[in-house]
Amino acid sequence: MEKILITDVGVAPAENVIKSFNQSAKKEEIIGVSRNPIQLFSSKADTKRHIPYEHAFGDEYKKALLKLLADEKPSLAVFMNDREILEVSKLRNEIQAVGTKLFMPDHEVIETCTDKYLSYKIWESEGIKVPKTVPINESSDLKKAFEQLGDKEGKVWLRSTIGAGGKGALPTNDFEFAQNWIDIYKGWGSFTASELLQSEKTVTWLSIWYEGELVVAQTRRRKSWGFGNRTLSGVTGITGVGETYSDETVNRVAKDTIYAVDPKPHGVYGVDMTYDQNDFPNPTEINMRFFTTNYFFTEAGLNMPEIYKDIMLYQKFPSLEKKINPLPDGLLWIRDMDREPILTTEKEISKLLEIQQVPTHL
Repeated sequence: MEKILITDVGVAPAENVIKSFNQSAKKEEIIGVSRNPIQLFSSKADTKRHIPYEHAFGDEYKKALLKLLADEKPSLAVFMNDREILEVSKLRNEIQAVGTKLFMPDHEVIETCTDKYLSYKIWESEGIKVPKTVPINESSDLKKAFEQLGDKEGKVWLRSTIGAGGKGALPTNDFEFAQNWIDIYKGWGSFTASELLQSEKTVTWLSIWYEGELVVAQTRRRKSWGFGNRTLSGVTGITGVGETYSDETVNRVAKDTIYAVDPKPHGVYGVDMTYDQNDFPNPTEINMRFFTTNYFFTEAGLNMPEIYKDIMLYQKFPSLEKKINPLPDGLLWIRDMDREPILTTEKEISKLLEIQQVPTHL
């Protein structure tokens, strides 16, 4: 039996990949890895291994990872943490030397995509519509940003250049508050300010590519942010309700965005887009991993993690009538804490409301 090693287990993104692997026709032994004993214990992986993660993924991490790979000899390794993907990419030759395959882009591409300002500059230079963005290295940069980028209310969008889950995100027109916000994050030199987009209207175009050829892509738009009322920005990186969706403009922008950073895409590319005030999708980042709600597509009939591992382990490619958006539009994935997600449609929800309509004479 083949083995697959997957990191950051015990939390939703990796666990949903594991659930998708377990629903595939071919079965493998799943080796789950985490630095957190509680998360490791709660994982559904077949085999569980603890590994130290230093703050900067230094020598201790490298030695532990390479030893684990040498001992377990997995055929494929899947990394689910953005920062870890960047650091592991530097070790790709050593990882592959022990016989473990990786399915990821060139290192330069990963460096670009894990730095939001660096990717922004490339997209802007390629003529892709993106919100005007400036780096914030000191207070004078922040002041200029308010003067040059503020909307009619004077608001700009602040965020950290590295990190997921809306790290450091803040819409504000208050210069002093913005200064204090960046201070709290120790973010001078690692924050940007941008023109404000419609944070409530976003889409993600999740795709798998092999040596420059698109294998499959599926769009999901976010109907709501989970726990958005608990953050100042309203953005959490947690989808409350997601919906399958297709739009030719989104398809074109996503492909242009990917090709701008990588002329020969290889691996997973999740293009996050937010709509501007003119209702046009602007790319904000590319993640080189499966997003949290990847199991949504699996339950709907498109098992992208299965496609991913079947390509690498068995050289098996899917037979799809449509490579782009093979799932029907309008499927909903409803999520909340401490309960299983629900796959449904707006029509089914409307039926419930119609059934429970109260007669007017009561």
